[in-house]
Amino acid sequence: MDKYSRLQNGSDVRGVALDGVEGEFITLTEDIARTIGFAFSQWLVKKIGKLGLRVAVGHDSRLSSDAIKTAVFQGLEKGGCVVFDSELSSTPAMFMSTVFENHGYDGSIMLTASHLPFNRNGMKFFVREGGLGKQEIAEILTIASETGDIAAEELSNTTKITLMDDYSNHLVQIIRKGAGCDQPLSGLKIVVDAGNGAGGFFVEKVLTPLGADTAGSQFLDPDGSFPNHIPNPEDKDAMDAIISAVNENGADFGIIFDTDVDRAGAVDKNGKPINRNRFIALMATIVLGEHPDSTIVTDSVTSTGLKWWIEEKLGGTHHRYQRGYKNVINEAIRLNDTGTPSFLALETSGHGALKENYFLDDGAYQIAEILIKIAQLKAAGEGTVDELIAELPEPAEAIEFRPQILVDDFSAYADTVLEAFTTFVENEQSWSLTPNNYEGVHVTCDGGWILVRKSLHDPQMPINIESDLSGGVEILADKVRGFLSAFDGLKLP
Repeated sequence: MDKYSRLQNGSDVRGVALDGVEGEFITLTEDIARTIGFAFSQWLVKKIGKLGLRVAVGHDSRLSSDAIKTAVFQGLEKGGCVVFDSELSSTPAMFMSTVFENHGYDGSIMLTASHLPFNRNGMKFFVREGGLGKQEIAEILTIASETGDIAAEELSNTTKITLMDDYSNHLVQIIRKGAGCDQPLSGLKIVVDAGNGAGGFFVEKVLTPLGADTAGSQFLDPDGSFPNHIPNPEDKDAMDAIISAVNENGADFGIIFDTDVDRAGAVDKNGKPINRNRFIALMATIVLGEHPDSTIVTDSVTSTGLKWWIEEKLGGTHHRYQRGYKNVINEAIRLNDTGTPSFLALETSGHGALKENYFLDDGAYQIAEILIKIAQLKAAGEGTVDELIAELPEPAEAIEFRPQILVDDFSAYADTVLEAFTTFVENEQSWSLTPNNYEGVHVTCDGGWILVRKSLHDPQMPINIESDLSGGVEILADKVRGFLSAFDGLKLP
């Protein structure tokens, strides 16, 4: 595997861009970034069939952004592109740069490594049809490998743009239209935690024009060292930080974004998190209110209570699919193409996309939809959004653990374990294989469920267990550990 192809991470490019973490060596250099920029230009020329293409580039708050960005600019200019510098931006805005009428770029690149540590960086690529997938990324990296190093040259065809102003105004107009007035958030205190990523714009450019009181918002300034907490709605410390901000400021609602704002989480007025299953439940409530016939696509680790909520409470259809936000989104697109309406695809990580918004995973857009609902409930005197999901059944206990696979061909070894576990489940009293499962082995048990699957990229087997009974998780986990202990190629945590 060459130095370019090893950077592929599914539909992204990711690597180590800075020193500072023991044992991690730089893999995403300026030379490599320059060549990848050039390779994207050549891939884009072949796709569109013309020269002089217009390409926008933005970045999150990472410390390596300026150096990597300059190198990408040089590669794009070498490829004959006119380059537009969006500076600090969100990933969703970079896609929107290809469809906004006043921008309409032929392609765009976002420099980000999502919530990964400060020393990492990466690239996401967009065209007007959406984000590039695994195959397209492989093609670009193949071109890069065949091209090799490109000499750095002085930039001559790069212009700065104010994309985030247009993107913010786009969100403001959507919320105003949905709520039916100019300042629908007037009288509400809403706090934001941007985790020192790229999401600080949401306070000044979205919430303030809509009338919200945003006092108490925190970590809005971009700082790629992430001094306060990991910008990740799944991280406990991050969620504790926004919970504290809500409680200390008596806020009506709290919002937290990941580094590049393609994911979001929230906190209700009582300081209770709205993330993972609760976030999906709230978004499903909103979407099924508008599209009662919709199938809601989620990843494979959503709870039994969420399935009940979507199907029994709301009358929709819940379709559990494979983990990975691209998998979930692409499955919703496939369902629509084959005649099954699906208006929402959401992963428990917070990655989610709506059909009405190009199936773009956009945390800020999802929050905009929730803010519309908040404003509508307030105007009608019908309560608050937390009350909408008050009846959502939640498990008494839930855990995830990840046994490590110690053999080189970890994927094949994992398949062997899964095959044996299937047989084990079929012979275990009160256990049954869950129907319509698309990933790993999903087991329905008395008062709970188990999912054993393999990681696509890492030598490990993630295992999720939920139980509605106090102490139930440990009982189920002991049985799973007992089964796994027979495999010498696994290291149990």
